[in-house]
Amino acid sequence: MTPSDSTLDSCQRDVDYQFKDPELLRLALRHASVSGDRLKSNERLEFLGDSVLGLVICHELYLRFPNYLEGELTKIKSMMVSRRTCGRLADQFGLSGSLSVGKGMSAQNKLPNSCSAAVLESVIGAIFVDGGLEPARQFIMTLFQPLFDKADARQPQENYKSMLQQHAQRLMDCTPVYEVLDEKGPDHSKCFEVGVVIGKRRFASAWGPSKKEAEQTAAFSTLQQLEVIPSEE
Repeated sequence: MTPSDSTLDSCQRDVDYQFKDPELLRLALRHASVSGDRLKSNERLEFLGDSVLGLVICHELYLRFPNYLEGELTKIKSMMVSRRTCGRLADQFGLSGSLSVGKGMSAQNKLPNSCSAAVLESVIGAIFVDGGLEPARQFIMTLFQPLFDKADARQPQENYKSMLQQHAQRLMDCTPVYEVLDEKGPDHSKCFEVGVVIGKRRFASAWGPSKKEAEQTAAFSTLQQLEVIPSEE
């Protein structure tokens, strides 16, 4: 089954972009499960769209937060381009419902989040191929504007320990313990290495200019290792 003309028309209204070549959008909405040839599915456009999305997000973060270091910018980007976020946005904009999938997947009550995220990226890729970077950027900014308005690496960073504690208590029946493993530097400018222990598991340690910041960074890394927060690919 391939996306119908009415589906393409509806999708173009949803994304507020009129394709010069509608076949690009049709391809973006065709999952590999309905195509005998994966080259005729949306996988290549997804690959391209993922990079276009990352470029636009990184550029906007660079402009918005001139005083943030690379690590802080990376944390915001990781959360904004995560599969969970992209899947949720695809659902909100109706893109998930426009995706043509095979019978096995269509029988499910809800499209897997990975597929929802993938169709968002493939549509971004299709817009980029059809119209260039500017219309792709406009579409991305329309979707992600509310997230940019809320984005602040230093604010959510304060919540990583809380996020980890809730996750560990709910799913691992343990409370995280933070251990100071090392410290370096003179008294007026020390750096601390802190590690996280949950039950019998030890997780990667992290350095910070204070014990508090090192704990937050270690909690963030642990959340990534536990796949609660996506890691940078």
